[in-house]
Amino acid sequence: MTKETLTLAVIGGSGLYQMPGLEQAHEVAVETPFGPPSSPVVVGRLEGQTVGFLARHGIGHHISPSEVNYRANIYALKSLGAERLVSISACGSLREDYAPGQVVIPDQIYDNTRGRKRSFFEDGIVVHVSVADPFCPDLSAQLLQAVEQTGAVTHSGGAFITIEGPRFSTKAESNTFRSWGMSLVGMTTSPEAFLAREAEMCYAVMAHVTDYDVWHVSEEPVTVERVIQTLNQNTEFAQQAVRNLARSLSQEKQCRCDQALADALITSRDRIPGQARQRLSVLLDKYLP
Repeated sequence: MTKETLTLAVIGGSGLYQMPGLEQAHEVAVETPFGPPSSPVVVGRLEGQTVGFLARHGIGHHISPSEVNYRANIYALKSLGAERLVSISACGSLREDYAPGQVVIPDQIYDNTRGRKRSFFEDGIVVHVSVADPFCPDLSAQLLQAVEQTGAVTHSGGAFITIEGPRFSTKAESNTFRSWGMSLVGMTTSPEAFLAREAEMCYAVMAHVTDYDVWHVSEEPVTVERVIQTLNQNTEFAQQAVRNLARSLSQEKQCRCDQALADALITSRDRIPGQARQRLSVLLDKYLP
């Protein structure tokens, strides 16, 4: 464990932190009660801030979306003191006006996954956290501005549906998602957003549109080759946006993300098992003196 406190955490591809301007970069291995995170956290100084990067799918992208240890990833970053978390994700567009190569900062989620752990709280602790607005509006607004400064075509808002994967959608599924009013489709935003809220972290997504999924009649069906090609083109935008955000990140928060558990813990304090309390000390110590 390191004594460094992260001002900003970023979850994304393993190549993201190989950016100009990242100084004193080094790896930090973090142990969590939920097992190892997807990768060590690369910690460095960026625009005067201490920033940590975690490769969601592991170094070399060897972990499937359904196999990512989301709880370990979020817990690891929380244990390093991170209060703000930016997720960088590839996604398919379900709207004509959100075109491949563009960037979206979504404001809603629809969870269509099936087999993932969505909460830290179990084994004798019950928490009902509020996620009516699952993304932090304050961090999302700052992230939007940081992306716009890169010159990338950027959109604000939209519902992001998370599917189980790792396969892509069928045409019937894609058109159904469109009929539901979804804007984007991806495989990793849930349960990240919900776990970040339980960890009282501000969470925002920089969604890179790689394709039109399979609903668009004038486009070829989505392929891994196309996704990688678009992501490679957008890597510079993503790196610059993170630099911009680190440079301009406001020290004052205009949100209540860091109080998400204040009224959410329903289990009587004297009924919380000691082992569970110790296991979740990083999350619960401020509420359980």
